[in-house]
Amino acid sequence: MSEKQLLIVGHIPSQNTRVLRDAVERGARSPDVDGVTVVTKNPFEATPEDILKADAIILGTTENLGYMSGALKDFFDRCYYPVLEEKQGLPMAVYIRAGLDGTGTKRGIETITTGLRWRMVQEPLLCKGQWQEDWVEACEELGLFMAAGLEISAF
Repeated sequence: MSEKQLLIVGHIPSQNTRVLRDAVERGARSPDVDGVTVVTKNPFEATPEDILKADAIILGTTENLGYMSGALKDFFDRCYYPVLEEKQGLPMAVYIRAGLDGTGTKRGIETITTGLRWRMVQEPLLCKGQWQEDWVEACEELGLFMAAGLEISAF
């Protein structure tokens, strides 16, 4: 069986968002999961080629003015058309660090990924309001569940 690849594209403008992105990656790299390679990039580094190699993707962003970060929007702007035809059905998950409610951010991501025909395989994880330590565990679980699902080809 060939290795599957999970791509994590996470915007980390602060220490707290780095903690969340690292938790997603730690979960995805769990020793309980075999046969899954994890590639982690910030949105400015990620390329269409990274998506084309991926068997699933996790997107992470902050809520900026009721929308996704400019970094994640840049990622979509650069990658949308080069992957549109080849990556339809790509399993995906999202985590959002939201100061308010995250609904505009979630809606923006869903609009773009619906156009790409990617499949949301987990409910978006909204980390909203004041910092909460339990978000770290929730992000770790998000990464673990995506990697485990990919390992058993549940997507």
